[in-house]
Amino acid sequence: MGNGLFENVNFRIYGDCGLLVECGDTIDPVINNKVRSITAALEGDPPAGVIEVVPAYRSLLIIYNPSHTTNADLQQQIHDLEAKLTTLEIPEPTVIEIPVCYGGKFGPDIENVAKHHGITEDDVVRCHSEPEYLIYMIGFTPGFPYLGGLPENLHTPRLDTPRLKVPAGTVGIANNQTGIYPVASPGGWQLIGRTPLKLFDLAKKEPFLLKAGAYLKFRPLSPEDFNRLSEASDQ
Repeated sequence: MGNGLFENVNFRIYGDCGLLVECGDTIDPVINNKVRSITAALEGDPPAGVIEVVPAYRSLLIIYNPSHTTNADLQQQIHDLEAKLTTLEIPEPTVIEIPVCYGGKFGPDIENVAKHHGITEDDVVRCHSEPEYLIYMIGFTPGFPYLGGLPENLHTPRLDTPRLKVPAGTVGIANNQTGIYPVASPGGWQLIGRTPLKLFDLAKKEPFLLKAGAYLKFRPLSPEDFNRLSEASDQ
C-alpha cells in the first residue's frame, strides 16, 4: 500500500456484514491515532451502506448493510481515504475529570497495590491521579474505558480470585492498565477507589460519559464530597 497512514493496514472479513480494519499489531498512541483518523473520516462522510464504525486499540470494525455495499467496495473506499486523511484535522481531544474517593470501603485493594510496590497508599493516590490517560477504546461492559498511561510503578497483577460483583464506578488496576467499572459486574482487578459519576446512564440522551480518543484525569475526592456528588447524580 506504500508509505503513509495506510502502511501495514490489513483487512479481515468479519462475518457477512463486517469489515475489520487493522492498523497495527501493538497498543500504541500513533496506531490509535490512525484508527481515530479513519473513524472520523468514515463518520464524517459515511460510505453507502455503512451502519456503524467501532474503534478499538489498534483496529476498527465497520458494520455494513450487504444489500447496499460489499466488503471489496468498502476496502477500495478506505484506500481512497488516504488523500483525505493526510489533511484531515481530528478535533483536539478533551480532558474529562473524574473525581475518585481512594481507599477505604471504596478501594479495598489499595493496600495490596501499595505493598506490592513498597510504597504508601498516599503514594498510590498521587501516582495514579497525576497522569492524563488516553481512552483507547470503550468495551467489556457498556462505557468501560480502556486507558493508556498507567505509571510503571503501579503495574500490579490481577486478583487471584475475581470478585462476583464490583460496584459501579469502581476504579481498578490490572497489570499495566487502569479502568473504571461503569456498571456493577464481576471483576478481578485491584480496586483502589470509586467515582460517584455515572459512566453509563440509559436515562440520558447520550448514555456514555466517555469516548475513545479523549483523555481522562483522576481527581482525589474526600468521602464527604463523594457522598455529596453521589446524591446529586441520583437526582
